Amino acid sequence: MEYSKIVSVTGLPGLYELLSSKTDGAIVRGLDDKATKFISSRQHNLSHLESIEVYTVADNVNLADIFNAMGANAAKLPDEKDAKAIKAYFEKVYPDLDFERVYHSDMKKMIRWYNILKENGVEIKLTEYADEEETVEETPAPEPVVEEAKPVKKAKAKKSDKAE
Repeated sequence: MEYSKIVSVTGLPGLYELLSSKTDGAIVRGLDDKATKFISSRQHNLSHLESIEVYTVADNVNLADIFNAMGANAAKLPDEKDAKAIKAYFEKVYPDLDFERVYHSDMKKMIRWYNILKENGVEIKLTEYADEEETVEETPAPEPVVEEAKPVKKAKAKKSDKAE
């Protein structure tokens, strides 16, 4: 399972693997219960985890950077119900977080999502688009040849010279 295919669905708990997208929604599989279902775009929004950024005191960072810092830290994950323990954990793991704009519910969600990703063996790494762009050679498109329209000559009716 690829990290780039993992989405969050508004109004629904947990994380989902994006199987297929349609014009009126998407087909997803839940990472918790492995159930496949259709998500209507009229009722829900999908957010790719790759596109989610977190506020820091400097520039925003991608959620994958936070997850990688959580994985690199030896500290045990706190209980989701203990607000002080969660804040202390993130102060230790990622001290640059802007704790005024990153709410407790956001930190709680990050812990829950991290646990789901680890349980499902998802490798947390961003898709590298820069490599793909460098390998594609830009060849200029040939310019279309446009021919000028030639005026059409109208045939004149000849008058007969017969005088009768």
